[in-house]
Amino acid sequence: MNAANAPTAAPYTTIVGLEVHLQLQTRTKLFCGCSTAFGAPPNTQVCPVCLGLPGSLPVMNRAAFELAMKAALSLDCTIASFTKWDRKNYFYPDLPKGYQISQFDLPFSSSGSLEVVDPKGAFAPRTVRIVRVHLEEDAGKSMHDDTAGTADSRIDLNRAGTPLCEIVTEPDLRSPQEARAWLNELKLLLEYLGVSDCNMQEGSLRVDANVNLHIPEASGRIAKTPIVEIKNMNSFRSVERALIYEVARQWEEWQQTRAELGTMPKQTRGWDDPAGVTRAQRHKEESSDYRYFPEPDLVPVTVSPQQLAAVRASMESPPKQLRQSLESQWNISAYDADVLVNQGRDLVAYFETLASQVGGGKVASNWMQQDVLRMLKERGGAIADFPVQPAGLADLIARVTAGNFDTSRAREIFAEMVASGRSAADVVGAMEIAAVGEDELRALCRELLVSNPKIVADVQGGKEQAAAGLIGQARKKNANVNPGEVRAMCLELIRAMGP
Repeated sequence: MNAANAPTAAPYTTIVGLEVHLQLQTRTKLFCGCSTAFGAPPNTQVCPVCLGLPGSLPVMNRAAFELAMKAALSLDCTIASFTKWDRKNYFYPDLPKGYQISQFDLPFSSSGSLEVVDPKGAFAPRTVRIVRVHLEEDAGKSMHDDTAGTADSRIDLNRAGTPLCEIVTEPDLRSPQEARAWLNELKLLLEYLGVSDCNMQEGSLRVDANVNLHIPEASGRIAKTPIVEIKNMNSFRSVERALIYEVARQWEEWQQTRAELGTMPKQTRGWDDPAGVTRAQRHKEESSDYRYFPEPDLVPVTVSPQQLAAVRASMESPPKQLRQSLESQWNISAYDADVLVNQGRDLVAYFETLASQVGGGKVASNWMQQDVLRMLKERGGAIADFPVQPAGLADLIARVTAGNFDTSRAREIFAEMVASGRSAADVVGAMEIAAVGEDELRALCRELLVSNPKIVADVQGGKEQAAAGLIGQARKKNANVNPGEVRAMCLELIRAMGP
């Protein structure tokens, strides 16, 4: 790329911080025994505690606290030996108590980090600092009538009291693309740990993004646009799109109103996905607006070194460590390792078994990415239920290595193995696939050369690529021929003819 075609650097720096609310994978709520199962009829999973009825007392869910500790430890956070609960006071119809039990000045963990790396190299690796990971209960759900014209709102309190883990980052991200990639890495990490199912469609993972611009001025001063918090994003793609729009909106607004910049307040805006725009909702609250005070109905929580050690011992290898292990042990690229790890721990186990049986990581990785993943996508379901297990695929690959047939023919066999559940040997027998002997191959190639004098002339004139036109004809005459062997034999016979 020459200088004339190089992209122009933006005249500002994008500053992004994220707040992630994660539903912990528990059977019951944070402070009562009501079910957290998704999809129940409205207001059927409630009790006096999560309804906030007078005289009801909360009791902490130990499993929720331990899952939150796993999340915090995986993000290299410091776990507090003493933590307490606080009431976050605000009024909203789906918050029946009039306050949310959360954590304010003494969260159970703080000061962590998570690195995001793009194996394609679209951006440099970036370490995003974690301010805190804390526990809190969810509110209910408000459902507003936007279509029938009655302006009704309905309240479902099934979610009220569901255990949430809030992960707050420093404003360390520098682009919408980085934000999306970081969220993908966080989601993968938490799924590997079994902390949450991270299902955004069911509300198990929700993201708010804080964004503003830092703009260098001629005086040397850095102008800063007001921080905007974006809500109502229901996918990581929506997060990226919302940030792209908001950055452009803030830049345009700053160019028009820079003289008033210091007087503009922080703002909360909602993402309108169909329209592709953010819309103003309200001025952003400060912590003082919530009138935090210690929760009087819950005792503080202490964590001992022994408890920490037990939680650490229960944690499996995180995605970053798995990628590094696959690269070094099986000699595959960072990109290949990333693709495999992103599919989940079960698929990684399938790959490692296959690689050990075929004696090489690269050939196993190629088959996994080009064929196994494609078939999984077409069929649906999990790798544990895949009809062709590693030993069966390893047998097929061994037959290709032995020269029984080429890779394209092997893919036909593999497709039939998946469809029928039969072994490679059974499918090969049923398809009457047999290796073509040298004498038979030579006779076929001579026949092709006689029938294609123009291709022969082209090859003799230095255009060896013209021999590719003979391969399809050979396959029509004998589906068992190896394309590479056909090409090599035809070129050998043409050279023997002389100029």
